[in-house]
Amino acid sequence: MALRPSEDALTALRDFVRRIHALDRTAPAVQELTLLVDGREERLALSEPVVKALVEALRVFHDPRDKGRCDYCGGPLDDNFLCRDCGAFSGVFGQLLAERAGDYTPPEELPPARG
Repeated sequence: MALRPSEDALTALRDFVRRIHALDRTAPAVQELTLLVDGREERLALSEPVVKALVEALRVFHDPRDKGRCDYCGGPLDDNFLCRDCGAFSGVFGQLLAERAGDYTPPEELPPARG
């Protein structure tokens, strides 16, 4: 049976805390994280190593949908480095893509195959 997203998140967080705390079982709890999930309260004791690991994990996470920000207006970029807000190509790679696309000429069509 698949978990609901809220339960999956809680399970993942609980597993993360256990996994990191297991590396330094003598570290005392320095913070407590209280979560309310589907009307149920869950408290997780966090040692200093767990707090540091959680902060680092959250800071280094990069959503693959995030392609960066436009050099001109700061808007979000699409997969082709084209700004969704102002329509400009962003960065050196975006500019290169725009130039190559502008110079593109399709190849000549092949003659029909003889059969």
